[in-house]
Amino acid sequence: MARKISFDLPENEERIPQEAPASSNASKVRPLLGLDRPLKQPGALGAISQTLGGMSEKVKRADELEKRLVEGQTIVDLEPSLVDDSFVPDRMEASPADEAAFRELIREHGQNSPILVRPHPDNPDRFQVAFGHRRLRAARALGINVRAVVRALSDEELVVAQGQENSGRTDLTFIERARFAARLEERKFSRETIMAALNVDKAALSRLIAIATRVPAEVIDAIGAAPSFGRVRWQELTDLLDGDDNRRRAVAHVKTPGFSDLESDKRFESIAAALREVASRARAETWSAHDGTHAAKVMRSGKKTTLTFDDRVTPQFGDFVRERLQSLYDEYKKADLDR
Repeated sequence: MARKISFDLPENEERIPQEAPASSNASKVRPLLGLDRPLKQPGALGAISQTLGGMSEKVKRADELEKRLVEGQTIVDLEPSLVDDSFVPDRMEASPADEAAFRELIREHGQNSPILVRPHPDNPDRFQVAFGHRRLRAARALGINVRAVVRALSDEELVVAQGQENSGRTDLTFIERARFAARLEERKFSRETIMAALNVDKAALSRLIAIATRVPAEVIDAIGAAPSFGRVRWQELTDLLDGDDNRRRAVAHVKTPGFSDLESDKRFESIAAALREVASRARAETWSAHDGTHAAKVMRSGKKTTLTFDDRVTPQFGDFVRERLQSLYDEYKKADLDR
């Protein structure tokens, strides 16, 4: 049962008018904010991100975003059991300690700002959250109603609101943002929509999606949010995983005893260190001819063997071997059959 709490101003109070649009865009509509701007234009959501900068402004920016999204709307008290999570998850599982601390904050001070939900597209008796997932989980755990604003949102509008609110607070870690971007891509959202949701340009979005898709999902799940590590360290891990058989090694490593007991940052470091050790063991060994010439280098890495010839030491020796590969292969096959 929903209890409505109207925040409408009395009739004798002057309302603050909405920001007037540019006359050239008067025919365009952006329904998410109720402003005369299309999604692809830098409207209220994008303007906040573009004009406010610095870590000290992040929370203020998100608060302003939420204020604009719920401005002039009616706040209702909803039973948490009636509200489903977003159809595209963004956060990875938080630690029990962090969840407990946030619950206590809600218990002691109440829910200061409402969450944003929409009527569920598949069930008229339920709702679906756009942002405020942590507040919703806390209300569920505490057994209290959650304060919410209900707005009719399309899928596109929901993910933009969801991503922009998290981006404003810098709550999501790099890998959570990367996975959120990849999941939106999997669901066939346009790059334009995903860029709006995450407030990034095309190059940054490509890097996010590339890392989220190149690192095995099982490894990302096992590591977790890794709050201390950004793009540079995740790119380093991605490059290490490209080594021969390293994806299999990484998947095996996350299953080793005690790995899941580590904190998320430590799990990241554990996998990276293990893969670096494998890479360091794969150094090339010099092969010397009977006359002492260092004619080639041999490197073994997993099931891969690499021969390297230095033309400065043995000019044209590499070409000589390459031209005789067929005869060497035939000799190898004959020797193999004779065993």
